[in-house]
Parts: sequence; structure tokens; C-alpha cells
Amino acid sequence: MKLIEVNPQGFCGGVVAAITKIKKLRTDRPEAKITVLGNLVHNRFIQEALDSLNIQTLEAKGKTRLELLDEIEDGIVVFTAHGISDSVRKKAQEKGLEVLDASCPFVLQTQAEVKKRLDEGFVIFYIGKKGHPEAEALTSGDDRIFLIEHSEDIPKNIKQKIFVTNQTTMSILDTQALFDEIFKLYPQSVLHDEICSATRVRQNAVLSLQEQKPDVLIVVGDPTSNNTRQLADIGRKAHVPQIIPIETAADLDLSLIDPEATVAITSGASTPTLLRKQVVNKLESGLDPEPFKPAELLETTFRPIKKKD
Repeated sequence: MKLIEVNPQGFCGGVVAAITKIKKLRTDRPEAKITVLGNLVHNRFIQEALDSLNIQTLEAKGKTRLELLDEIEDGIVVFTAHGISDSVRKKAQEKGLEVLDASCPFVLQTQAEVKKRLDEGFVIFYIGKKGHPEAEALTSGDDRIFLIEHSEDIPKNIKQKIFVTNQTTMSILDTQALFDEIFKLYPQSVLHDEICSATRVRQNAVLSLQEQKPDVLIVVGDPTSNNTRQLADIGRKAHVPQIIPIETAADLDLSLIDPEATVAITSGASTPTLLRKQVVNKLESGLDPEPFKPAELLETTFRPIKKKD
């Protein structure tokens, strides 16, 4: 079996920063009550690791961040890497809560650009995933912002100026397709691609696999992670014959893979390095890995982009 480790992959800078901030907070405030408003990043094993540090994660399917905040009465509230709306910030302040903001800088950049365009009188077309916390943070509470998941969501007969942007973890191919459709309907619209650099380079790395022609692509990551799902989708568009999405090495059924296959491996931007390494070890040894301690997953290393000669 030939293994190709796609480069770069794994933790992005925003995830590293979020984990670093919350670890420092626990070190500086060992006795404080700390509650994360939603999953810090989209990986359930990271949540378990935070639990081991007595840091509670407050998440409930179908509830917005604003609704979840009603359940926090004291202590420190942590805003996740996905960003937060102004209404949540205001409510936390009114409740007298201490705040640690772990929002990704790229997300904050998109929010700032949208606010600027709203002040200039634009209507916003925001390409994103309904229910995703990043999209929720940006689209909630303003009827001048339209969430667009599919082409049928594109509003018709808009007379105002239109600014088009997107969630930072979307597919580079799907987002461009929606940009093109919107521009056909509204050639006067202003298009502003906000896919973050980490998402873009990871997707382009998978897309370039079509030159190496692997037989299999294994994508390691949480199924709730949008950027992880997009890597699998990009793999399909790169014409990799077999895509295997898994959370951990334990999910990998080696009997599904030809022993002489060329196997590429990538992992989502919120996937701990250890989980990816265990998959590689299983492919090489044929053995399941030893159990890990949750705290081990808070290692904040990620694979750098190799410099070209």
C-alpha cells in the first residue's frame, strides 16, 4: 500500500488560537466556572478534552447561541471560533458575564466587512449553511441579510445594491458556482470571496490529488464539521474513486481497502493531530491504536505548508 499524506491538513491557525486561549484561561483561573457557548470547534473529542479540564460545553440541537446564553448565569462564557452576533455579545454584557472571545480572525473580518456594507446601504447575500454557528452569527437579527445555501435561495427582484460574501469554510467550487449564478442575475452586485486561506489551501491540496490519482481518500474529522465534509466533497470532484470519511482509526475498516491501493489521507481543520496519526499507524501496521487520554488532544500543532523548492 502506498500512502499519501495530503499537505497541509489538520488544525488551522484559528483552531490553534482558540485552544491556546482556553487552555491559558484554565491555567490562569484554575477555580473559575468556564462555559463554552457551543462547541469550541467542531470535534466532539475536543469537547471531551475540555470536559477533562472542568470546562463545560453548552450545546443543544435547534437552539441558537442567544437561547443557550439564557442557561448561563455566572462565571466566564467563551465565544467559539465560529464568531458570535452582536445581540449575544450585548446579552452577555447585560448578564454581567466575563467573556473570552475565541472567534477566528477570518470570521471577524467577514463580519466587519458585512457591517460596513450594511452601513453603505447594501443588501447582503450570504452563502452559507443554515444552522451553522458562523452563519447564525452573521445572519441573525437583520432582514437585509439573505442566507443562500442553494441557487433556489437567491432572492429575486432586489432593487438595492447587493454585496455577496460567504461562510469561511465553504467549498471553493460550490461557492464560485453560486457567485456565478448570482452575477448572472445581478451583474451590478459586488462579489467578495471570504473563504479563509486555511480552508482554501486544504481544499486545493485535495483537488490536486487528481494529478497523483490515488485509489482512496480517507478524510479524518467530525461529521458535524463543515470544512471536513467539504474536503470529502472536493475529493469526489477530484475523481478519487473511493472516499472514506471517518472520525477515528477505530472507524476504519481495512477490509474495504485493496492492500495494494494508493491511499491519500487528509483531515479537517478541527481534527487533532493525534487522531490523524493513529489512522496512519493503523494503515501501516494493521492494528488499532492504544486508547488516548482526552487532554492529549489539546496539542496545538498543525501541519505546516511545505515550501516549494
